[in-house]
Amino acid sequence: MDKGFIPRRRFIQSTAAAGAGMLIMPSGSLWGATAASNRLNIALIGVLGRGKYFFNTLKNENVVALCDVNEKCMAEAAKEFPKAKRYRDWRKCLEQKDLDAVIAVSTDHTHSHIATWALNRDLHVYLEKPMGISVYETRYLRHKYLEKRDKLATQIGTANHARNNFARVRELVRDGAIGELQEIHAWTSRILPRAGYPKGKNLVPRHIDWDLWLGPSLYHPYSPDYFEAYNGSRGPNCLNWNMYWDFGGGQLADMGSHIMDIAWNCIDGDLPTSVVAEGDAFNPEVTPVDLKARFLLSANDWRGELPVTWWQGELKPESPSPHIDISNYADGVMFRGTGGYLIADYTTRTLIPYGREADMTYYQPRSKKDLIPDIGDFKEEWTDACKGGLKTSCDFEYNGKMLEMLLLGLVAYRAGDELHYDGKSGKVIGNSEANRLLKRKYREGWPLDA
Repeated sequence: MDKGFIPRRRFIQSTAAAGAGMLIMPSGSLWGATAASNRLNIALIGVLGRGKYFFNTLKNENVVALCDVNEKCMAEAAKEFPKAKRYRDWRKCLEQKDLDAVIAVSTDHTHSHIATWALNRDLHVYLEKPMGISVYETRYLRHKYLEKRDKLATQIGTANHARNNFARVRELVRDGAIGELQEIHAWTSRILPRAGYPKGKNLVPRHIDWDLWLGPSLYHPYSPDYFEAYNGSRGPNCLNWNMYWDFGGGQLADMGSHIMDIAWNCIDGDLPTSVVAEGDAFNPEVTPVDLKARFLLSANDWRGELPVTWWQGELKPESPSPHIDISNYADGVMFRGTGGYLIADYTTRTLIPYGREADMTYYQPRSKKDLIPDIGDFKEEWTDACKGGLKTSCDFEYNGKMLEMLLLGLVAYRAGDELHYDGKSGKVIGNSEANRLLKRKYREGWPLDA
C-alpha cells in the first residue's frame, strides 16, 4: 500500500484503523483487507457508446451516479444501474457527496474540463482519450494531476496498452535488437473527410440537451449528424465530431493517442524541442485528413536525440525493404536503429536486421523470468490503483506529455512554420501566433478549472 495515499475529506487518526490496513476513500467509506466493502463509489459520465465498455467492470463497484445529455442513453444505462442518481450536467454530478471516482467517457471537447474539475474535488479519474484537444488544456490537466499524484489514481483510456505486444516491443528496442535507436515513424490510415461543420437541421430533440453537449466549446447549431451511429455502433461515437476544430483534435489526437503509445512506451520520451508539420490546405472548420508532423526529442541517458514523425491519411513512411509493404499496416510504428528496423502494430512485430551486423550476435534476448509482466485488465488496473498503490500504466503524466507533443503538431500545421518549443514554460519561442494557437476559446461560464 502506497504510504503517500491521503484521503480527501477525512484523515485516519485512529491507530486501530491504521493498524488494520484500512484506507478512507473520498466518500468516507473504508477500504482495506479488513473493510466491510472494497467497492468504489463511481460516477459514469457518458453512459452509452464507449461507456458500455465499462459495464462489466462497474458491476464490481458501486455506480452511484450516471450522467448523460441524452435521456434515451440514460434510460438504457439506468436499467443496468437502477440505484444510481441521474444527471444531465456533469458539473452537478461532480458535486455528489458520496463519490470516490469518475469515469469520463464524454465528448472529446469536455474531457479536460471534467477531469480537472474532478481532480479539484479529489476524485480518482479514468478519462477516455484524448486528455484534451488543445496543448494548453492537456498541459494544464497534467500539472493538476502532478499536484495530486500522492493521493489520486488516473488512467487514460488507451486500453491497447495492456496488450503484451507493447511490452515485447519495448524489450526489443531497449535491449538493442535494432542497435542504437535513431528514428521513429508512426502512422494511421484512417480517412474521414468533411467539408465543414454540419449545417443546422431541425429542432433539437426533446431527449437531447444541446447546450450541455456543446459544453465549453463555441456555439454551433444542432445537427443530427453529431449523433448518428458510425459504422452501425450503438450509442454516440467520436468519429461523428472529433474532426472539427471546436470538438476534437482530428486523427492526430484520436488515433495518435493509441498508435504513438506503442512508441512512447519504448522511448522514455519528454516534450519535443521542435516540431514542423505539413498537410492538406488549411480548413478553419475541419482538421486535416493528410498530415505529416516531425518532432525532435532530446537525448536521455540511454539514447541520443530522436526524430519522431507522424503520418496520417494517404501519407506513409518509406518501407525499409522491397519485401515489406507499409500499406499493409493500416496503423503502425517503425523504429530505425543502427542494426535494423522494427515494425509493430498493436498485436504484431517484425524485426528486420540489416547491415554488416545483420547476424544479430550483438543482441541477447531476455530470459523468460525477466520479461515485463503483463498489465492484465486495463480498467481493473485503475480500480485497483484507486484502492491502494495509485500507480497505473497510462496516467496523466505519461499520456499527457505524449499528447502535448502530438497536439503541437496541429499548432505547427496551422502556424505554417517550424516551431521551437520550451517544454518547461509551455511556450513556443519567438512565435506569438503559434502561442495563441496553444489554447482554444471557451464559452462564457465554462472555465477549465473550477
